[in-house]
Amino acid sequence: MYLIARFDVDGFRMDTVKYIEPDIIEMFGNALREFAFSIGKQNFFTFGEIYDDEQTINKFVGRHSENIEGFGVDAALDFPLFYKLPGVAKANIDVAEIRNVFRDRKNAERELLSSHGEAGKYFISFLDNHDQKERFNHPNTPKEQVLLGLAVLFCLQGIPCLYYGTEQGLNGTKNPSGDLQLGDNQEAVREALWGKVPKAFDDQNFFYLHLQLLSKLGNSEPALKFGRLYFREVAGNGKDFGHSTGRGGIIAFSRVLSGREIVVIANTNAHTSDPPFDGFVIMDLDINRSEPFIKVAYSNMGTTGQEKAQLLEDARFFTDTVTIAETAAMHVKLRPMEVQVLIPV
Repeated sequence: MYLIARFDVDGFRMDTVKYIEPDIIEMFGNALREFAFSIGKQNFFTFGEIYDDEQTINKFVGRHSENIEGFGVDAALDFPLFYKLPGVAKANIDVAEIRNVFRDRKNAERELLSSHGEAGKYFISFLDNHDQKERFNHPNTPKEQVLLGLAVLFCLQGIPCLYYGTEQGLNGTKNPSGDLQLGDNQEAVREALWGKVPKAFDDQNFFYLHLQLLSKLGNSEPALKFGRLYFREVAGNGKDFGHSTGRGGIIAFSRVLSGREIVVIANTNAHTSDPPFDGFVIMDLDINRSEPFIKVAYSNMGTTGQEKAQLLEDARFFTDTVTIAETAAMHVKLRPMEVQVLIPV
């Protein structure tokens, strides 16, 4: 309590929370919250490292804490998403795994959530941290692939957390020979930012500038913070729609808030010699019935421009059965490893 008052601390990250009984965490979290209220801090934020699955996280967060008489920590590090997103972004894991994470979350948190869009405030999402053996920005990872992962992270539900040095392009410590220190050495991802040539913090760094754009976009679009999340079907021919599957597939989802829809679509195919994905992504029919213009608000490859949303009268949806229905859709063209964020004009 002394530290909060003395140094004007606004939040706590709690390490190794899962090894402590949930009711103890609940008691501690409530004590912190009440003290913060008593000194005028109405938004003191607590989140815990719960290195586990949805069901274990669920025991500690919000009013799902064990005794259900108080409120546990505000949020938890999003390890379920971390287990999947880096691999999906690098085309090593089936893109369907991202949808599975949020399907399982919705089921696990069903009694905790008061609205679909509320889920994001309980999870601190990330791509890498100090406990891993290599950074997401590995020396062999193309810059475009790193930015694809970061853009998806910033636009999915959750509170995105950036590991230090990502904005400066840090990619791991090197041996004197120049080889990356991997293996079992976690120090490879803990290199110092100071001493970086030509300077420690460069506000013109390639990654810094892209992250600045993503941050500004998130701050200007409430749907990316509070919106409902819907994974969208895609079609190469503009008629036969289904969720993309497989390694190197398409990540497509919408964030919807109060009649405004933001569409995020990423082509995780890492083969640069392959043709682009040239097709359509589903959008909300009611919101887009007027066929508004939609523009590219962000692309990791610099794509710009705008097109009108289209109404399709006889789109076919392939799930367990085939359904024919009217829908709205947007034409998109994405090169391998390209991500686009599409917003109404």
